[in-house]
Amino acid sequence: MIGDPVRHSLSPALHNAAFAHLGLDWTYVAFEVPAGGGAGAVAAMRALGIDGLSVTMPLKAEAAEACDELSPAAAMLGAVNCVRRSADRLIGENTDGAGFLRSLRTQAGVDPAGLRTVVLGAGGAARAVIVALATEGAPVTVVNRSPDAAARAVGVGGAAAEATGAPAGLVTVGGPEAVRNADVVVNATPLGMTEGDSLPVDPALLQGVQIVADLIYRPERTPLLAAAAQAGAVTLNGVGMLLYQAAEQFRMWTGRDAPVRAMGAAVGLDIAG
Repeated sequence: MIGDPVRHSLSPALHNAAFAHLGLDWTYVAFEVPAGGGAGAVAAMRALGIDGLSVTMPLKAEAAEACDELSPAAAMLGAVNCVRRSADRLIGENTDGAGFLRSLRTQAGVDPAGLRTVVLGAGGAARAVIVALATEGAPVTVVNRSPDAAARAVGVGGAAAEATGAPAGLVTVGGPEAVRNADVVVNATPLGMTEGDSLPVDPALLQGVQIVADLIYRPERTPLLAAAAQAGAVTLNGVGMLLYQAAEQFRMWTGRDAPVRAMGAAVGLDIAG
């Protein structure tokens, strides 16, 4: 794993638990690589014989440029969170969106198709979630402080939706008031990661019939999730998405189905299978 910072990451615990459970002679370690070092770190996969690489901030775009080939999702997003080797070629993948959808289905028990969704934020993780939801037929409203960034996210999500035959206009820009009528609210901003952060949205807009997901996993219960629970909503933190995007990476690298129950147990998450 490469990124900066990475010392807080749960990914080594997830993957090493999976390797141990299946008796695989693999090891997963985290390397702190600052901005500007992504291309060199990806190239080192060949020199060091590394078969799989996870990529986190701030290197996802740098890593994408350094790969020999990109999956359709990674190419659309211009970012990779996973690199795999195929012979001597390095293939960039993005499993964030798939991880979020599986978390939503498994932990909240819902199919996203047709659900009115609000995504707070327009950065890399937000765009991955927007694309994933749009390709499943969920109308998405992007709420972000920067109109330009929101418009870019809408453009990427709209293109992904139209590629599946969905009607134009499935992904739009909106204001915070859109939260009131949403079925699913997703916080993809860093607000809530640091003590004293303001909430990313007015808690008075939250409804008891909603699913509120926060991509942050430390702290486990952000102020947004606390407010959502008080309103009666179903809440999800980012651990489930982290688990399921890691499970997809594990499958790509090893060719084996990931033992998600063992992986979840390693990070305190009870998963049925």
